[in-house]
Amino acid sequence: MEKFQSDGVEIAYLDFAPLTDDRQAPIVLIHGYASTHAVNWLFTQWVKTLTEDGRRVILLDNRGHGQSQKFYKPEDYALEKMAADVLHLLDHLGVERADVMGYSLGARIATQIALLAPKRVRSLILGGIGINLIDRSGVPGGLAEAMEAERIEDIDDPGLKIFRGFAEHTRSDLRALAACARGARSDLNPAQLKEIDAPTLICTGTRDDVASDPHPLAPLFKNAHVVDILGRDHNRAVGDRIYKQAVLELLAARP
Repeated sequence: MEKFQSDGVEIAYLDFAPLTDDRQAPIVLIHGYASTHAVNWLFTQWVKTLTEDGRRVILLDNRGHGQSQKFYKPEDYALEKMAADVLHLLDHLGVERADVMGYSLGARIATQIALLAPKRVRSLILGGIGINLIDRSGVPGGLAEAMEAERIEDIDDPGLKIFRGFAEHTRSDLRALAACARGARSDLNPAQLKEIDAPTLICTGTRDDVASDPHPLAPLFKNAHVVDILGRDHNRAVGDRIYKQAVLELLAARP
């Protein structure tokens, strides 16, 4: 991976050229909590899907994740700072405007980008998220403590145990993830979402117990619609063909 400095923070990224030359529209992909660019977007064939569709695809590891710099204070994971990392990456690459797609925590970061720099977001794609986008309690309670537990067997809550197991599978820095869980909580006023002009797509699995119901979220945006990813939970929805087809259709139709 390449690396650059985002206001003093080392961020790792990849920049894929389109496999066809007819379009050069860039899209930036933002992964979820305890994941990485590879787990979310490479292993699920998203990069292949998008580059074959003529898209320039930009990936990064969020701060505290993958090959990017780790921090151990919650304030270093404010969503505004994580959104700024993405905007600084676009500046570094000379990209003025991009489609922005985030999954789970990445969807929260993507929404912050659309609020902080609306003219730079051509379309907004939110995966694995629902109405809890506007509620700081959308970050599962006890998540930080689950990352700090001495052993996974000490965690009683099945959902939190899954998160911890996933973090161990991705070989994540558990202390950094605990700080991220505490710092990436942010309330959004629903009225703020009406300020987002970009066409917005919300895709969530119908068996996703992590994301809340996405359907009440769509009317809060100026121009959003929901696609249900049938029969998929939070982890398995990421690479689903329904999700990919919905995204390709949005990218083809948006101005």
